[in-house]
Amino acid sequence: MSEIFGILRRAVTPGRKGGGSVAAPPAPARRQHNLFEAAAVFVAASAEDDEERMDEASGWVSPEQLSFGVSELACRALIALARERDESPQVVARSLLGLAEN
Repeated sequence: MSEIFGILRRAVTPGRKGGGSVAAPPAPARRQHNLFEAAAVFVAASAEDDEERMDEASGWVSPEQLSFGVSELACRALIALARERDESPQVVARSLLGLAEN
């Protein structure tokens, strides 16, 4: 969090110090990642126990966005697997988690 404030401080401060407007150096071009891409990479890395890739993906979007993306991915995967197995999503979810059927 303090890194964000440091970036903002550097971006705003140059024009105020000398009284004139000093252009901040251009930020390096960075590819934007959407929350679904971040979720897909995060979950795949988690399944492969790749902490470095998980950390990378979790930095692409906010924690709230990542949580939403992971939840959406889980729902879509569960629906696809339930259709494939010709079972209800609840039965498949409980089976995947090793829970007894209701």
